[in-house]
Amino acid sequence: MQPSAVANTNNLTASPSQFYSWQNYRCAYEVHQPINTTSEGVPLLLIHPIGVGLSRRFWQRFCREWYNSGQRNSIYNPDLLGCGESDMPHVAYTPSDWAEQLQSFLQTVVQKPVILVVQGALLPVAIQLVQKQPNLIAGLVLSGPPTWALMTNKPPEWQEKFLWNVLDSPFGSAFYRYARTPKFLRSFSIRQLFASENAVDAEWLNTLVAGAENTASRHAVFSFLAGFWRDDYTSFIASIQQPTLAVMGEIASSISQDNKKETPDERLAQYLACFPESQGIKINGRNVLPYESTTEFVAAIAPFINKVF
Repeated sequence: MQPSAVANTNNLTASPSQFYSWQNYRCAYEVHQPINTTSEGVPLLLIHPIGVGLSRRFWQRFCREWYNSGQRNSIYNPDLLGCGESDMPHVAYTPSDWAEQLQSFLQTVVQKPVILVVQGALLPVAIQLVQKQPNLIAGLVLSGPPTWALMTNKPPEWQEKFLWNVLDSPFGSAFYRYARTPKFLRSFSIRQLFASENAVDAEWLNTLVAGAENTASRHAVFSFLAGFWRDDYTSFIASIQQPTLAVMGEIASSISQDNKKETPDERLAQYLACFPESQGIKINGRNVLPYESTTEFVAAIAPFINKVF
């Protein structure tokens, strides 16, 4: 893969892809900083979602808007193992694996406290990272966190293994080849992710198609679909003392087919009741707020981030 391009904006400078080693795997990341001024405040560490073609590039719009709005925090934007420009071993990934990868990233690259900004159902990775390295986590921003039932109910182990074995087969490979076509990606994005069909634009689809070009990226996606990220995180959440902001879309929905439907208000209330030091806000949008409602998302989280020291 080619290194990522430097973002073309008057207020942002991004390093080309950089790499560090974790457990003999090569892991990619980039660092963003405000141009022509010094960085200020606590740095942000972004955790991208898992899905067909998804990687750290999910955050490109957010990074541009963050600096265009006058914010000056440095941004660390890594590719999780199995995604983007990081190595893609043929393994079943768990939130603990990705949290350990990010723990190493914090210890060896960042070397200072950060605010985690985590998208959607990758919240378990952030929770595990707080457990492993609490002294380097100053706060958390939860973007479109998943249905509460998915965070408190672990599927049977046999079910996870069965789904993984089905997906990790010639059938799964064939499915992935279809799932990375623009037709499927557009249809899925409209049905499950975006509030407006018009928001599913060429930039989004081209990014996903390019990100899924390497079929080895399917292993991370299949690990997610098999449910290895699901568990009962209630006790972990109750122990988190860092300030936390939950940002919910006005029409947030769930990709789950087997859980009771809940309104965005109900979901937000559950998170605020269970995270000890939390606050919440709803903004326009559905499930991928940093991309579909970028300006509103930045405006919603900037006051919270600026208060974290």
